Amino acid sequence: MRKPKNYFPGVMKITAAASAGITLALWRIYCRCPRPWIFAAAISCGTTCYHFSMRLLVGLVVPRLFAAADPARKWFQPKAFEPGLYRFLKIKKWKKYVPTYAPDTFSMNQPPERIARTMCISELVHLVIVPLSFLPLLLAVPFGEFPVFLTTSLIAAGIDCVFILLQRYNRPRVLRLLAKRRPDNE
Repeated sequence: MRKPKNYFPGVMKITAAASAGITLALWRIYCRCPRPWIFAAAISCGTTCYHFSMRLLVGLVVPRLFAAADPARKWFQPKAFEPGLYRFLKIKKWKKYVPTYAPDTFSMNQPPERIARTMCISELVHLVIVPLSFLPLLLAVPFGEFPVFLTTSLIAAGIDCVFILLQRYNRPRVLRLLAKRRPDNE
């Protein structure tokens, strides 16, 4: 059986590039024909470009900085409140619909230690992205349009919080499953 093609990385790169091009085009149009809706559209496309480009960049840098992330560290251990939160959010019902940027890195064919480390690194990537999602708010000072900047920042940070929750939800389960699969069942 063939694995389905993963279009997610390509979609992210195309969205970053396309939104950059559209931002430049809208800005040029706005300079010739200053209309408020063109200005708001240029800002929306520009913040979209920032959010996608920043995610791609953080996804390249953070794994290199934290390549030796250790799932045994206190930060990565489940917290007492998490099971109740996961039940409240009904993560088990919708988690399968959330895309994965690099599904092969989470394959159960990988060594258990690598999967657990990848899950930790993924959590860190999204954790770094959350505060960076609010950086565009600084542009609301010179450009105005605070609601546009705030809306895109809240949506972007919320999406990354979903990925953090999924990593924290799945990691203990994967570790237990992989421990059972070990031949010596340590």
